[in-house]
Amino acid sequence: MPTPILVLNCGSSSIKYQVIDVDDESRLATGLVQKIGLPDSSLEHTTDGTSHRIDRMVADHQQALEAIVSAFAMYGPALSDVVAVGHRAVHGGEAFRQPVRIDAGVIDTLRELSPLAPLHNPPGIAGIEAAMTAMPDVPHVAIFDTAFFSTLPAEAYTYAIDADIAKTYSIRKYGFHGTSHKYVSERVAELLEKPYSEVDQIVCHLGNGASISAIRGGVAVDTSMGLTPLQGLVMGTRSGDVDPGLHAYLAREANMSVAEIDRLLNSRSGIAGLTGGSSDFRDLATRIEAGDAAAKLAYDVYIHRLVSYIGSYLAILGGIDAITFTAGVGENDDAVRESVCDRLAPLGFLLDDEANKVRSKQPRRISQPDSPIQILVVPTNEELAMARETQQVISA
Repeated sequence: MPTPILVLNCGSSSIKYQVIDVDDESRLATGLVQKIGLPDSSLEHTTDGTSHRIDRMVADHQQALEAIVSAFAMYGPALSDVVAVGHRAVHGGEAFRQPVRIDAGVIDTLRELSPLAPLHNPPGIAGIEAAMTAMPDVPHVAIFDTAFFSTLPAEAYTYAIDADIAKTYSIRKYGFHGTSHKYVSERVAELLEKPYSEVDQIVCHLGNGASISAIRGGVAVDTSMGLTPLQGLVMGTRSGDVDPGLHAYLAREANMSVAEIDRLLNSRSGIAGLTGGSSDFRDLATRIEAGDAAAKLAYDVYIHRLVSYIGSYLAILGGIDAITFTAGVGENDDAVRESVCDRLAPLGFLLDDEANKVRSKQPRRISQPDSPIQILVVPTNEELAMARETQQVISA
């Protein structure tokens, strides 16, 4: 008998879901509800290789879950076979350092943590409550983006601000994309045929949101995202690192409110902000090819920041066995990988140019045979990682 687990990833206006059989790790169904709360909201449900689109207004997450349940009833597989539901929870703060079975106390704590992730935790909570209403007879488990980075040493997670204020308001580096970094780093150890505890590595999760981690022997010791997912690398629409004095400067000189500055740095910055256009790297490449100076500068800034972080983490770890690229840009953009490795070649990052150009959805090595540091591409699979962790919690 299969052991299907439903995994849910609830955003402010969308719900992504998959049903995964944790026995053979196959996907039994996938789906996406888009534009929750808008007149043109829709649901796309795929199972047995066939996609079904349902156009209907869903006003909130409760109605979105009801639509998902209806899609399963119409097209399968049977939700009655699902043994548990795993929920992505973006911010676990210091309260949650591992996945937990959800109860009223967990939901209350997630609400208390919402000021740390105002764009992410509230829709996540709404999705949890809606799913628990729709499926009350199975266990629900929260998997936290921040949990993998709960191992960071104090020297890495502490900000040099007034210690009392930091303690009162829980201000520290938390890190995000932890589920992806954990999954990918474990796959790297398998590919290298070494125990996870013996691999020192850097993982570059490069998507529209981007982060990088330093992992020593299976334990995260640093990561680029911080109190919020805004810190660190240049991203699609997020600035990454800026001078903290920027907020005060823009407030004084541009008469911008804190909310306006926050929107600027999260939604109108990064690649899109530098180019005045798309954050899609395919568009960026086309514009660079056409001689667009702004696009070229945006690309160079992106690479410079990424190389700077890799160099920093190489020093912190004192050498590494492997560096891995994952997520949308990391897995698919060979030019980004080439630009990064070319700059790092004197430090032992020797790229195999032909292997780098191969397009594949399989994990693969793209370094030269004699490269001191192994260079890998490993597609991430956060949903599978969530299903595995859900299974571990309900089996404990």
